[in-house]
Amino acid sequence: MPLLSIRNLNVEYRLPDLKIAIKALKGVSVNVNKGDIAGIVGESGSGKSTLALAIMRMLKPPAIIKSGNIYFNDVDLLSLSEHEFNSKYRWVKISMVPQASQNIFNPTMRIRDHFIDTAKAHGITDENEVLKRASEILEFTKLNPARVFNLYPHQLSGGMKQRVAIALALFLNPELVIMDEPTAALDVVTQMDILNLVKSINEKFGTTIIFITHDISIIPVIASSVVVLYNGEVMEVGPMEDIIIDPKHPYTKALVQSTPSLSSSADEVKPIPGEPPNPLEDIQGCPFWPRCPYVMDVCKTDKPPEYNVNGRIVRCYLYEK
Repeated sequence: MPLLSIRNLNVEYRLPDLKIAIKALKGVSVNVNKGDIAGIVGESGSGKSTLALAIMRMLKPPAIIKSGNIYFNDVDLLSLSEHEFNSKYRWVKISMVPQASQNIFNPTMRIRDHFIDTAKAHGITDENEVLKRASEILEFTKLNPARVFNLYPHQLSGGMKQRVAIALALFLNPELVIMDEPTAALDVVTQMDILNLVKSINEKFGTTIIFITHDISIIPVIASSVVVLYNGEVMEVGPMEDIIIDPKHPYTKALVQSTPSLSSSADEVKPIPGEPPNPLEDIQGCPFWPRCPYVMDVCKTDKPPEYNVNGRIVRCYLYEK
């Protein structure tokens, strides 16, 4: 049984002034197995962050979960009261390193107080015990607690802030940690340090991780499985090696081909033609058809179902028998 199972999740951003609803997630179904590092990849606007916020029940108006289920250990998180979810799941069993996490800190509080506040929010009041646990986690993230505890956020580098954000997410020993673009806005060396830290967390604590990124070149370094999103829909799901070495969906192929590598020549790197869909437009059929080199008439009118291609999920009519 998967640790996390998302079933037919539909999320909209309703804009009453414009009398429209932007469909951010359209029937998304994803399984994340215990102990896995699941990479979720796609261009900006594909719905990656919306999916993360939906799992954490942190979506705010005008966003609304229209339908679907999010099961964690067979419990539908969307059926729980706000109090029950906050007390039993948020940060206790599921935590998150949000996008632009360098900006999540209260600039008037020292780092030690961020840990104390997090603990108090979950009924832990023994400050000595809190700081002992926080010290252990900070040391694991390669930070010096004696120094970092007394610093304000603006006194930390970008990489240090990211490590503190990760330490806060690990503080209550959750089973699942969602990391939304954790390497964005960091230099290449710091990015690799963070990726190595994420792998260490997975290996040492057995923590299941959802790793969200727009950069598919990071996926082979970090992920064991991959979900490819486009315009709020799942295009392809499978093991990392299969998807990177032999992508099946035209969009996945385009993502891989558009990513430069040390061994690729300039001629081998091909940008994805066209532009991502306008979120205000409701595209009929496959959302990728206006940019797809293999487009057929059926792609323009009917949504492709899920096809099983060598144990991999691919939503493309190229694989209809």
